[in-house]
Parts: sequence; structure tokens; C-alpha cells
Amino acid sequence: MNQPPIFSGGNAWRGDPLLVQIAEDFSEPVRHELDQVGRFVLSPEAQETARLANTEVPKLRTHDRQGQRVDVVDFHPAYHALMRRSVANGLHSSIWENGDAEAGRRHQARAARFYLTAELESGHLCPLTMTSASLAALMASPDLFREWAPRITTRRYDQSQKPAVGKVGLTLGMGMTEKQGGTDVRANQTSAERAGGNFYRLTGHKWFMSAPMSDAFLMLAQAPEGLSCFLVPRILGDGSSNGLHFQRLKDKLGNRSNASSEVEFAGTLGEIVGEPGAGLRTIMDMVTLTRLDCAVASSGLMRAGLAEAVHHTRHRTVFDKALIDQPLMVRVLADMALDVAAATALSFRLARSFDEAANDRGEAAFARAMTPVVKYWVCKVAPALLYEAMECLGGNGYVEEAPLARYYREAPVNAIWEGSGNVMALDVLRVLRRAPALFEDVFAGIERDLGPSGRGTIDVLRAATHVALSDEASARLLAEQLALSAAAAELRRMGAGRIADAFIETRLGGQWRSTYGMLNARHDARLIVDTLYPEAG
Repeated sequence: MNQPPIFSGGNAWRGDPLLVQIAEDFSEPVRHELDQVGRFVLSPEAQETARLANTEVPKLRTHDRQGQRVDVVDFHPAYHALMRRSVANGLHSSIWENGDAEAGRRHQARAARFYLTAELESGHLCPLTMTSASLAALMASPDLFREWAPRITTRRYDQSQKPAVGKVGLTLGMGMTEKQGGTDVRANQTSAERAGGNFYRLTGHKWFMSAPMSDAFLMLAQAPEGLSCFLVPRILGDGSSNGLHFQRLKDKLGNRSNASSEVEFAGTLGEIVGEPGAGLRTIMDMVTLTRLDCAVASSGLMRAGLAEAVHHTRHRTVFDKALIDQPLMVRVLADMALDVAAATALSFRLARSFDEAANDRGEAAFARAMTPVVKYWVCKVAPALLYEAMECLGGNGYVEEAPLARYYREAPVNAIWEGSGNVMALDVLRVLRRAPALFEDVFAGIERDLGPSGRGTIDVLRAATHVALSDEASARLLAEQLALSAAAAELRRMGAGRIADAFIETRLGGQWRSTYGMLNARHDARLIVDTLYPEAG
């Protein structure tokens, strides 16, 4: 009695007007694919697969029954099913393909598929993110790129335990973090000794290495020339282990379907990627792409969580009225919907800049200056928003049977992975100090898209940059102001009307906000919710 029906059976793409608008200029084949992904995401079968992948967690087997090291992680078939589907959808490869359907919009089209898939299950997206992004680093060594790219970009998932050369599809991981350094990778102690040609022998450890069943890893190690980047296969060409000894899997708060490991190794063979001593610069090309995925996935998680909450409130009756008809509830929902819309618009704005950077100076400036800004804000608002969505369901949202519990546990990883909040804010400051002209290009775009209200916003942003240059500890203030301003500008450019107006007034107006539900009565809360979360017909 009075229990809402399970939220499934619809279409996550067609039910998302903002995403439909973003995809208006996509080709018909891409839109057809989004329609298929949208149906799959909300199907009962897919939702059960996602549940199983997170309840039947990966298990590490270090030795076989004869005492030989095997270092294998066993996954539930549900995880492999998700991987197989997402690989077939090209989430690991499509930005590197040469098909005409996504020409000029490769990052945006992939982001749309990634966003929808994140609404279903985010853990398995980690190895797909790293695989896609790894090719950016491999481009620093053209011979390696030519050798590995064709096997990485096949849309076939191959979970077999054999050398990369014998597989029909590959995934790649990354190992940067060490126990003594964390973010400070220049303090890495893993050493690399020359072994002839471009090959080195690596000895050391990695404190966090996700997706340990990847076929190879990009790793940082201290070579004689300095910190360098290496491509390290997990299994050598003759079928023998490359000496990566997994010590344990991390017992994580969320992201449970994806295995994250601690690994030790001695004499492990790796081939140098890029110039010796330029490891950080080489691997940062990979990191930049992963940061876009962090923002897109966080936006998708927020969309899924709030959609669940809106569905619940439309079907749950309290005091003889549907919850959504209660004035305070609908205002909370509308306030949250503004942040989800802004996060989504901003994430896809960043994806667009990646697509257009090669031919547009303003877009190149946005991509470089705003990647850490977007990653900072979008990922950081997700946990609080998902908690609030959980509260809309009350106790029903707090139990593990509801997907909101999984979304909530998943949310912090994107804010932490590939640079936590302080790292992102300091990266913004680093760009500001080295290339201040980039921000002038960004400001010009924001002012143009905001229209008449843009002048005052740009004055605030310029003041924030001046403060940050003399006060490093204010870098978060600058990052947040940049994110809010750019999100508002993108909503305005998209013609979001009253939704853009409400976001601008409540987020750029200067009032202090620490919880949701702070909309003024002059903003039509029900219109905002029904526009962004239309009721299924």
C-alpha cells in the first residue's frame, strides 16, 4: 500500500529533455544508438545486472591449488555482461575511430552514451575510461600507438587470461599512486633500470591500481633520466606473468563492481612511452580525458538519483496528497534539478570544447583552463545532491535494495579519483599563473553566452582571479565561481529560459546556500521539475 512502482521500463534518453536537446545535432545513427542505450538502462534486466555486479564483488586469487602465483581477480558474470555491452557501444574506443557518424562530435557523442550508462552502473566504466584515455598517452610514442591502438579499438570484449597479442580486444589501466606519495607522484620510488632498447625493468609498488585485470598498464617510475612513463603488460608474449603481484583488493566505500588493487613487482618489464624523464607530461594527456569522464559520470549519477526521487514523489501519498504536490517537497526537487541540469550542461560544454579545440582558439582555452574547474564542481556537488535525493525517499532510499544507496556510495570516487578538490583548484591556479590569456578567452565566451547579465559576472570572476593569485588558499573560491558562471552561460546559450534564470539568480546572486530548497517563490518549482523530468506517458 502506498508503495511507488519500481522505476524501470522507460527510456533514459527520451525521458531527459536536456540530453535530447544536446543531441539534436548528432547524426541519426548516433541518436538511434542513444535510443537503444536509453531503453537498455531502464530495463529490469539491466538493473538486475547492475545490482549483481555490485553485490557479488570481485575476489582476488593470488595462488592456485599447487601454490603457484596466478594473481587473478574473479568477477561475477554480471560485471562481464556490463563490460561486453559497453565495449560493444564503443565507450573505450569511439573517440579514436574514423567513422563519419560522429565526425566533429566524437567526444560529445561518446559522453552521451557514457552519461546514460553511468545512470545504470558506474563501476565498470573505470577500465573503459582508462582504456580510452590511454591512447592519448600512447600517442607520445607513435610506434607503440600503431602497435596497440588497433587491438584496443576493436569493439570486442575479451576477458581471457592470455598475452595481449593473442586477444581480440584489450583494456588498459594506470598505476600512478604510491603509498608514500599519493598525489605527489614526483615522490614515487618505483625504479626503472635499462634492459635494452626502449625496455626497462621496473621494481616497486603501486598503492592504488584499479582494474588489475587490464591487459597492460601505464605506470610512472624513476628512470635514470627522471620520472618516466612506461607501458607494462600484465602477461608477457610467451604467456608467463610479468611479475605483477597483487597484494590485496581495496575494500572501498563504493565502486564495488570495479576491483582496485595494491601491487608489488620486481624486474617487471616495461616499454618507455614518450621521452625519458617526461613521464608526468606524458601521462597527463591521459589524465585530462579521465577528468572529463569523471564529470560526465557524476552528472549521470545525479540524473539517475533525482529521477528516482521524482518518480517516488509522484507516486507516494502523504497527508492525502502526492509528495510532489507538497510545496516544500517540489521546491527541494526543483532546486536539485537546477544543479543536475547545470552539471549536465557544463560537462557536455567541456566535451564540446574537446571536439572543437583543434580549430577554435576559444574552445582550446576552455578545454585547458576549465577541465579542472568542471571536474571540481560537478564531482563535488554529486554526493550532497544524491543524499538529498535519498532523503526524498526517506527510509526507502536508505536501504541497499534501492539503487540510491549505490549511487550515493559511488559518488565520492569521481571527486577523489584523478585529482581531489584541492588538486583541481591548484591546477586552475597553475594555469592562471602560466597562461592568464586563456582565462580572458574563457571570460569572453561566458560574457557572450550570458548576455546582458554577463558584464557583472565577469567583473566578479576577474576579482576572484586577482585574489587567487595573491592568496593560494582562495583557489577553491575561484574554481567554484568559474564553474557556476560557465554552467549558467551554457544554460543560457542552450535557451533554457526560466531554468537558466532560476540558476543564475540563485547561484550567481551571492546568497549563502548550504542545503536545497532555497528557491524563491517567484520561480515556478513545478514547471522546473516537470520540464526536466517529464512524467512518462
